[in-house]
Amino acid sequence: MLKFLIVGAGGIGGYYAARLLHAGHDVVLTARGAHLAALQEQGLTVQYGDEVWSFPVQAMDHAGVVARYRPDDFDVVVVTLKSTATETMLKELGPWLFHGKVPVLSLQNGVDNEPELASLLGEHRVLGGLAVRIGGHILQPGVVEAEGPAQVIMGEWPVAAEPGSRRALLEQLRDEFEAAGIPTTVSDNIRYELWRKLVINNGVNPLSALTGLDTQSLTHHPEFQKIVRGMMAETVAASKADGVNLGSADLAEMFELISNFNAIKTSMLVDKEKGRPLELDSIAGAVLRRCSQMGIDAPYTTTVNALLMHSQTASDQSA
Repeated sequence: MLKFLIVGAGGIGGYYAARLLHAGHDVVLTARGAHLAALQEQGLTVQYGDEVWSFPVQAMDHAGVVARYRPDDFDVVVVTLKSTATETMLKELGPWLFHGKVPVLSLQNGVDNEPELASLLGEHRVLGGLAVRIGGHILQPGVVEAEGPAQVIMGEWPVAAEPGSRRALLEQLRDEFEAAGIPTTVSDNIRYELWRKLVINNGVNPLSALTGLDTQSLTHHPEFQKIVRGMMAETVAASKADGVNLGSADLAEMFELISNFNAIKTSMLVDKEKGRPLELDSIAGAVLRRCSQMGIDAPYTTTVNALLMHSQTASDQSA
């Protein structure tokens, strides 16, 4: 059995924590505010399809982790925070993590989280990863909802090196995740996989937050599906700035995947409805920065990003 620190007990982190707890692993969760209080007082409840699971959990804020544990008390630290919280997390946990050797696995949206972790900890301690075909949200404090197969893809950052300790750990994690009911793949090129997910995220997340529509409504709408495809194509083009040469086959595969997935509210739409910060900079912003770097236009992403930023500003001012 392994000991995990899961940083960010939202819909995604809470779901994976429940799977690992059920399999007998030792899991410590971080959270804040009313959600943290509920986890400490009532435990974690996960709604997954027709099933409801409840577990008592060890939950605390970042300061509590620093005070109670050493980094190497854990076998792996799993970051499931929104990308908007990565910088704050590194300020609060970074110095603590720096003085250990524990590997850190990022399961976050975007392509910039692993570089941030690596700049502090070194590439040798970073495991890149992504959660795919999963929707997850906090329904109320202490209660999360998840849907979909909830697969994990992970690998050495930035690409697989010679067989060594990180590879052995990844294979152990894969086996333990699989045994816990989490379908898991180890990739030799995790940066490629992260960009493929960004193709989907940039295609539907900002537009869903702007329109209020779920993923199926967007991808099956005669006009909106053109915008989704356009934003996906711009993401494919942007990948070349990172040396990841996605192509038309990746675009077609990602569009088919999200078109045939459950009709879900994207995380960005849920965040907008709840008045929380949007992962706009780590999704659309990541695409726009790289397109600008290469001197190419991204009219679909530029337009949707500008409209969504404007709507957020107007909403903040009216509030």
